[in-house]
Amino acid sequence: MTGLNINHLTPFSVGFENLFERLGEFPPPQQNQGFPPYNIRKIDEEHFTIELALAGLCEEDVEIEVKEGVLVIRSIWDEKKDADEEHQLLHRGISFKKFTRSFTLADDLNVDGANFKNGLLTIGLERIIPEHKKAKKIKIGKKEYLKG
Repeated sequence: MTGLNINHLTPFSVGFENLFERLGEFPPPQQNQGFPPYNIRKIDEEHFTIELALAGLCEEDVEIEVKEGVLVIRSIWDEKKDADEEHQLLHRGISFKKFTRSFTLADDLNVDGANFKNGLLTIGLERIIPEHKKAKKIKIGKKEYLKG
């Protein structure tokens, strides 16, 4: 969205240029949005969870990475694993597709940890508001660079 003058779109906003530029960076929607199924929960104003249903997998089969504000969850499950099993598989009803699922996180969200229990991967997110963004009272006084 370079070259767009957002001042006429947002006359009462300052410093949102980066936000509009980041909107253009979102990847196109994936074709197979259904696997794995997931929930996003808001616990309170500062805490969220992302839950992914991963039946038949374990924590060694999943990789979680955060890079440049994008949370990526992917399977690293090896199909050769079944061939090494002691018992022959007669029917596969539980899907073991390779997958990559990405979530773009707000600048103030940090991944707080992950838990894998009963086929459900839960990733905790916490909103961290830096001191310079918290509400504060402004004292009126003389500053050298201000006219008046």
